[in-house]
Amino acid sequence: MKDLLKINKKIVLASKSPRRKKLLEQIGLSFCIITSDIDEKELATNIEPREYAQQLARKKAIDVAGKIDDEAIVIGADTIVVLGGKILNKPEDPEDAQRMLGILSNNTHTVYTGVAIVESKSGYILSDVKSTNVTFRRLSEDEISAYVATGAPLDKAGAYGIQDDFGAVFISHIEGCYYNIVGLPLEMLYGMLSEFSG
Repeated sequence: MKDLLKINKKIVLASKSPRRKKLLEQIGLSFCIITSDIDEKELATNIEPREYAQQLARKKAIDVAGKIDDEAIVIGADTIVVLGGKILNKPEDPEDAQRMLGILSNNTHTVYTGVAIVESKSGYILSDVKSTNVTFRRLSEDEISAYVATGAPLDKAGAYGIQDDFGAVFISHIEGCYYNIVGLPLEMLYGMLSEFSG
């Protein structure tokens, strides 16, 4: 992929998410990981969801770009789940995960992923947001409890992962990019990376 894009700089993923790492590996991109020290809770959640996701992605990418001495392309991303205008971040604890899944049950929510790419030397930044609508079927209390008991929902926005065993069977349909729900809209990312080729 890197050769196809003709990017001759090091690529850095500013995320410790195993899902984003796997997606970049899936498309054959060579990269290293440097995690951001940005505290996601510092950003006010009363701004428009698209802007919230984009701001966090930019902050993460800029933070990591500032740690790099050589030339690199830094990819920052942030995924949020929004229902009824309210942002559902990662749950605080199992009870919070149970609550989130309860309100997502039999509802349609929107997943926003902000992506930012920063050129470490020049500081040039490109950012965008992708949205996907996700509809859950009605979930039983037993299903929610069993899923929460696995611990899988605790590190995910909205307390679920579409790629998880349980998450996969909770969703009746989606409108938009599947990979956006996982945490990195690959088609959009490819188009953005092409801006840094040559």
